[in-house]
Amino acid sequence: MGGDRVMSAQSSMQTLPAPSEDASVETQTAVKAARVDSIDLLRGIVMIVMAIDHSRDFFSGDMFDPTDLTRTNPALFFTRIVTHICAPTFMLLAGTGAYLSFARGKSRAEVSRFLLTRGIAFVLAEQTIMRFAWRFKLYLLPIDGSTMWGLGWSMIALSALVFLPIRWMAVFGAAIVLLHNLLDPFTAQSWGSLRIVWVFLHGGFFGTPEHPILGVGYAIIPWAGVMALGFALGPIVHWAPARRRRFLSLAGLLLTLGFVVLRFTNWYGDHHPWSPQASPLFTVMSFLTTEKYPPSLLFLMMTLGPMLLLLSVLERWKGPAADLLLVYGRVPLFYYFAHIYLLHALALALAAIVHKPLPWTAAWALSGPPIPNYGWELPVVYLMWIVTVVALYPACKWYMGLKRRSDFWLLGYL
Repeated sequence: MGGDRVMSAQSSMQTLPAPSEDASVETQTAVKAARVDSIDLLRGIVMIVMAIDHSRDFFSGDMFDPTDLTRTNPALFFTRIVTHICAPTFMLLAGTGAYLSFARGKSRAEVSRFLLTRGIAFVLAEQTIMRFAWRFKLYLLPIDGSTMWGLGWSMIALSALVFLPIRWMAVFGAAIVLLHNLLDPFTAQSWGSLRIVWVFLHGGFFGTPEHPILGVGYAIIPWAGVMALGFALGPIVHWAPARRRRFLSLAGLLLTLGFVVLRFTNWYGDHHPWSPQASPLFTVMSFLTTEKYPPSLLFLMMTLGPMLLLLSVLERWKGPAADLLLVYGRVPLFYYFAHIYLLHALALALAAIVHKPLPWTAAWALSGPPIPNYGWELPVVYLMWIVTVVALYPACKWYMGLKRRSDFWLLGYL
């Protein structure tokens, strides 16, 4: 993806603004390194937390939605709810990472081409690599619209949006995120023969139980808007550290407080209103139960607000723990692929050892009948999570080193 940067008077239309001229090279380098480390630290935290939910998918015996207040318990509920931070943060940082490509000297056309080809690769990976990881079998239909699908199509959308000025990128992302809940009253059926378009854009299921065609959990609306906001967030890399931390802290605080106020009113932002429950704890649980498929405005505010606050303090975090987290954060997709395969293999091995039914597919995460007499309580779920994260550290560290040493183009996609 090489190519010299255009240095003519027209370059402002092709590349993004550089740091201020009066800043020294050393200062610019230190600021950029600190910011990249903070993003990788946050990404590392997210990748580790994400594995909790996937461990639950493979090992839990609770075959129901953990946020269903009529069936859940607090331990199971918060095991699920804490992982809600993962998808929004990863989508946001994917957009920021695309912006950082400009800092490495790429033009808008080069970044657009990379996003387009990487997005297509992600969509294909969902139907092959990830489909086999979750089910240990391959098939044509239904088409799975899960995490990699959402990332891929959002990158494809971003490949066109990168030609917009940053301010319009921010307007586009904000408009999608803020306004998409106006679509709540509509359904795929209202589109008639074009309902597959609705499913593709906004999520849902297309086909019949006998002949399923497409199931989309991670839809373009609003995930493409979240990724666009992440791209628009990128220019803060050029800000002085104190100014950058103030901005992230303020943005995170406003999002978090905005969630509390808007959620309290039950006025807008999620079509599942909260209500008082039999106990204060369950009332809090009702308050936190927001829609993820597709993510509502309140879901995104509830998750991205605290993550921006956390990002504002991560630049100052140094030491062995930070170095460990950076390993996972610098190879997130390698880790993502590997941890699903490892969790599935561990689930099969543990089931075989204790003579339980073999879980050739994840017990809860995927459609289909529950596996009879399968599953463990939460302590086993958390034990398998820890085993998986620790076991993958050497492989992630090796792959991080490989990416540093090699210029092989394919490594840029993983």
